[in-house]
Amino acid sequence: MDMARKYRADQVGSFLRPQAIKDAHTAHSQGRISEAELRKVEDEQILALLDMQKRTGIEVYSDGEWRRAGWASPFADAMSEGYVPGTPAIRIQAQANPIANRLGEAPTPQVPGGGGPGGPSRVLGAPIVQAKRLTGYDATFLKQHAPGPFKITMPAASYVASRAYSPEASDPVFGSRAGLLHAVAEVIRGEIKALIDEGVPYIQLDNPHYTDFVSGDIRDRYQAIGIDPMQALRDDVEADNYSMSGLDRSGVTIGMHYCRGNTGGGGWHKSGGYDWVAETSFGGLDVDTFLLEYDTERAGDFSPLRYMPKGKTVVLGLVTTKFPELESQDELVERIHEAAKYVALDDLALSPQCGFASTFQGNALTPEEQQAKLALVVSTARKVWG
Repeated sequence: MDMARKYRADQVGSFLRPQAIKDAHTAHSQGRISEAELRKVEDEQILALLDMQKRTGIEVYSDGEWRRAGWASPFADAMSEGYVPGTPAIRIQAQANPIANRLGEAPTPQVPGGGGPGGPSRVLGAPIVQAKRLTGYDATFLKQHAPGPFKITMPAASYVASRAYSPEASDPVFGSRAGLLHAVAEVIRGEIKALIDEGVPYIQLDNPHYTDFVSGDIRDRYQAIGIDPMQALRDDVEADNYSMSGLDRSGVTIGMHYCRGNTGGGGWHKSGGYDWVAETSFGGLDVDTFLLEYDTERAGDFSPLRYMPKGKTVVLGLVTTKFPELESQDELVERIHEAAKYVALDDLALSPQCGFASTFQGNALTPEEQQAKLALVVSTARKVWG
């Protein structure tokens, strides 16, 4: 297998949606414009976004996830059957960003289980029937228009299944939580294979469920419903590995972004170091690149990186997308070298810790502040790696 490419100045993928995108999606949802008219607006705006990224010098391009209601919506949107009304067994409580309303927007509620902003809570409680591709048009457009290597993002199987699992609704259909994980992983694997066949250079899976387990409270809640959290973590890693199994990966980089929550206005919902999940997930997950959030003390220190296998790329998410203030470049360089005590400097890279707009609302930054964050990633990466 060829060595997966390393991108020193990386990004997670989502960008603040311009008003034209928001207006077009609202109009389409209300039946006031056609899908073709919506697509035209998206295409025009994404071309401008690609130009902005080119000006910053970022090494890998994204469409900003602007064709989606939210970062995870492609899975639920592609299914014609599978979701039913219900409450997931484990719901995650978001913590608000203190500056969420600095730009005058009220936070958009998010509902677990694929319900979408403001939508009903749903779980996977019927056989999964896929009606369309998750990211097909996204890849086609970027392959034609991106000025350089680009990434396609999608939710990890472990995220989709865990956020839509209900013992009462899911077990009669899938047999167990592990059975649901496998059914979802089948869908994700099909999408990854299609993207590889289309020549996509970088595929990023997002928000694997493992990061929930950094919280003792979440582990206790799993125990309370009769599920051993360590076995659940192993099942999650196994399902995500199945998503990539048996595929020709010689021309693609596959990454996993460990998210700690990026809800409306830049909120969060996971606090705790990677220690509890590091040995099982870092050592067991068959990806080329790990994108890890390290922008605040909530993520703990770098010591869990000692479990990272040699040769894997670790993208340090040191630049926050939740606050507008620019980090000190000297401090960023210092932290990169601190992480290099555990992972070789040549196996490290830099990115923002998460996207700028995982939700339709987006984080509490202006487009100019967003661009400055991206440029800081690029200039710092060049200073460290040349």
